Amino acid sequence: MEILYYIIIPISLFLAFLVRFILALLLSSSSEISTQNLPPGPPRFHLLAHFLWHRKPLFQLGPIISTLRLKYGPIITVRMGSEPSIYICNNTLAHQALINNGTVFADRPKITSIADDLIFANKRRGISTYPYGTTWRVLRHNFTGSSGFLHSSSIKFNHSHLRGRVLEKLICELKREYCECRGDGVYVCEHFRYAIFYLLVKMCFGDNVEEQEIRELGCAQKKLFMIINKLKVFAIMPDLGKILFRKRWKKFLGIIRSREDVFVGLVRDRKKIKQENEERDIDSESYVDTLIELRLPSDRKVLEESEIVSLSDEFISHGSDTIATALHWVMANVVKYPKIQAKILDEINGVVEQGQQWINEDDLVKMPYLKAVILEGLRRHPPVYLLDTPHAVTEDVELGGYLVTKGISVNFLVADMGRDPNVWEDPLEFKPERFLYCDYKNGGENNLDITRNREIKMMPFGAGRRVCPGLGLAILNLEYFVANLIWKFEWNKADEDVDLSEKAEFTIEMKNPLHARISPRVN
Repeated sequence: MEILYYIIIPISLFLAFLVRFILALLLSSSSEISTQNLPPGPPRFHLLAHFLWHRKPLFQLGPIISTLRLKYGPIITVRMGSEPSIYICNNTLAHQALINNGTVFADRPKITSIADDLIFANKRRGISTYPYGTTWRVLRHNFTGSSGFLHSSSIKFNHSHLRGRVLEKLICELKREYCECRGDGVYVCEHFRYAIFYLLVKMCFGDNVEEQEIRELGCAQKKLFMIINKLKVFAIMPDLGKILFRKRWKKFLGIIRSREDVFVGLVRDRKKIKQENEERDIDSESYVDTLIELRLPSDRKVLEESEIVSLSDEFISHGSDTIATALHWVMANVVKYPKIQAKILDEINGVVEQGQQWINEDDLVKMPYLKAVILEGLRRHPPVYLLDTPHAVTEDVELGGYLVTKGISVNFLVADMGRDPNVWEDPLEFKPERFLYCDYKNGGENNLDITRNREIKMMPFGAGRRVCPGLGLAILNLEYFVANLIWKFEWNKADEDVDLSEKAEFTIEMKNPLHARISPRVN
């Protein structure tokens, strides 16, 4: 029966697509004229048939685009749905698009993901997906503006106590595993993932959230990630897919609704706490607090509950997996290359005071080598192949000698940009020192700054007007956790070597998760 499933499903999908493809050809002959100046790319039939027949999840599109650029060049048109999409694989073209033509490329497509298309079209918007305009500016300013939740002047100190408690919890868990394994080695990935998730949930909904609620939300998140691998048929042929795969569709809807119920409950709990403690500041401000108080430049004035849920979901979902994945990769390189660990430890010893228990946020600014290690980790092992949310152009524009038409979806192959041999010397080597020198050819810019407007060498957080608003928080958390993990433990290989092979999931994961032998330090 299992064998029959693996034969019938691909054939059914292939035949269904073939019918739709023929109809599309008959109906779209006039539209081909408007797309004839688009960048080159594979035929629609070839690429989509490859996905359907080999049962590949859509998040593996990134590695495939990386292969296609060898044949079609640095700017590619891909036709998989009803509309073509453009993929940019070159640093110079990315700079021309996002910096030189920043306003034109600052919009978002109407449909930005499978989930948006199928479930969240009913008013669910986040900072990353909201169309470029006044409301987007208000939402982003609330997040990173002069008095925003994550403004650069206060990001180090807001929730410092919470960050410290999460770190202490992580250290205790690792020490417990160290005692249980008796030196045989610890798999640290899930510990990192839960610590970052725990931190962001608390930052989002406040310190009153119980651990059971955090675990419940994490469980709902995991269920969604497990089933979304099977949703490519709904993304490509939503109407037909719902008929052919009713049970799968029903299960997906159930997971989405149960997950949303958890978010709604947390939002309502926070509203209640905020009302009860209106005159007593007994809890640090949460992200949801700022959303409750936010006033939009429209007749609605306040955000609806569904919008607060969407923005909360965005804050946790977009931040937790990417930061945890980056932390995993950085620590893998720390274990693989003992000299890097030794240099970080020397830098820490030159900064911290005698008897100091933890490395705090103020100490981090005095550790340039630590930051260089973090940036090299993001360059060599970016959390994603492609940006989470594509861009869209607001008007026809020429790029790289090709036409990019108004409204078309544009994405960027960020993984390849950070490993481009034309930009980086020895791009596959892990060399933190490359970020320590000052680039006098480009006006004396320090390579520790990855938000530069002069050129784009790497863009793990995007670039330009829609650069990830959580960039500062991500870098801070990575520096904080890496420094303290090295300060508290000596890290060594548990196996013969650390395998840095990649696996394409929602993020770029380690194919073989880090297995490390840790020993508590006396400090």
